[in-house]
Amino acid sequence: MTQRLSHDGALSLSSRALEGSGLGVTALRDLAAVARRAAQAGGEVLRSHFGQLERIREKGRAGDLVTEADEAAEAAVLAVLERETPGLGVLAEESGRRQGEGELEWCVDPLDGTTNYAHSFPFFATSVGLTWRGLPLVGALAAPALDLFFWAAPGQGAWCNDTPIVVSSCDRIAEALLATGFAYDRATRLDNNYAEFAWFTHRSRGVRRPGAACLDLAFVAAGRLDGYWERGLSPWDLAGGIVLVEEAGGVVSAYDGAALNPASGRLIACSPGIHDELIAGLAACRPLAGASYGAPELDHGGNP
Repeated sequence: MTQRLSHDGALSLSSRALEGSGLGVTALRDLAAVARRAAQAGGEVLRSHFGQLERIREKGRAGDLVTEADEAAEAAVLAVLERETPGLGVLAEESGRRQGEGELEWCVDPLDGTTNYAHSFPFFATSVGLTWRGLPLVGALAAPALDLFFWAAPGQGAWCNDTPIVVSSCDRIAEALLATGFAYDRATRLDNNYAEFAWFTHRSRGVRRPGAACLDLAFVAAGRLDGYWERGLSPWDLAGGIVLVEEAGGVVSAYDGAALNPASGRLIACSPGIHDELIAGLAACRPLAGASYGAPELDHGGNP
């Protein structure tokens, strides 16, 4: 089985996970098929609820929404995983962690892009990833409103619907279309990505903020975006999409270019040709003054 290397010549995260897990070709293929079936089950639930929500509520943080569709999609995903891989652990956004046997764990985001979904904005997905010791190994994403289905696994490539995908050949930020996002705590801290957004908007063909991290990663893998960066992400936001980018020939790293620790919640994902420029741009940015966007209290360490 072909092993992919990261930007620094080391094994990619997914290749490291495969090597560490000891899974053979057949076992990996079978688990990738389970991930696809689980993501498809969640996506079908999202399709059926889209535009018909009855309950939308916040779950502790301002702007952090949950709906009956999140919960129903997660139940559908977990039903597939429990039926087909009953011994494996699960980390799911809505229901938390269920310990399993061994070091493989499913990582489930039943509805990435809940705010989009709640407003009938069609950029959302169900994401199912398989990790080994927290390193992404398999990914599957269903985006039913876009009629797109992505999946990837080491040695099996990266796919959108029935077509293999590769990252773009872009090698200059000036010619790049980028994406990013803003964490839920952006209103309470200066380290909120506003400066980085302005920096790259000024130097690229544009920066988009679609609002679903797993799809941002999938679009990088498919060459529809040239690069993506974000902070404040959770494991379920990343597990599926990272494998897509790596298997499509892209680069995934920490902000400073070091090997990514998925638990850090900060990453760069891009075509190899713009990786160094993304690192340099992020290093050059300093937080904007809160007063510049109507939050002067942040300049003195206060909360709104």
